[in-house]
Amino acid sequence: MSAEVAIRATVIAALREDAALMAVAQGVHDGEPGRAAAPYAHVGECLGSDWGGKDVEGRELRLTIGLTVAEETPGRLAEMMARVEPALGVVGVRDGWRIVSARLLRSRVARSGGGAGAGWRAVMDYRLRVVRDG
Repeated sequence: MSAEVAIRATVIAALREDAALMAVAQGVHDGEPGRAAAPYAHVGECLGSDWGGKDVEGRELRLTIGLTVAEETPGRLAEMMARVEPALGVVGVRDGWRIVSARLLRSRVARSGGGAGAGWRAVMDYRLRVVRDG
């Protein structure tokens, strides 16, 4: 299986298994959901490139994680953002791929929508370096 597909699935599972995140979010979706009740998280685009060494098969992945809340203030959004990195730290091996480093490249927080459905959104872009394990 490709590193992109395997690691996306692993990250989604790790976020869903984080009890503190799931205490403040209704769910974690694979891709931006068409219809979902906020608050929720989703794992978005995953871009991959070659990374490794002489004896190591590796990939560098750029993975986007999005968070959405429907509140007037971004307090719950901040709680959700704080849970992403710890969840990435416990990701194990999946389909032969293992994360060796995870680094936040950038994050964006903005007001979303307008009117009664207004809320807040965060988008977090991570650089993951992964190696074939085994």
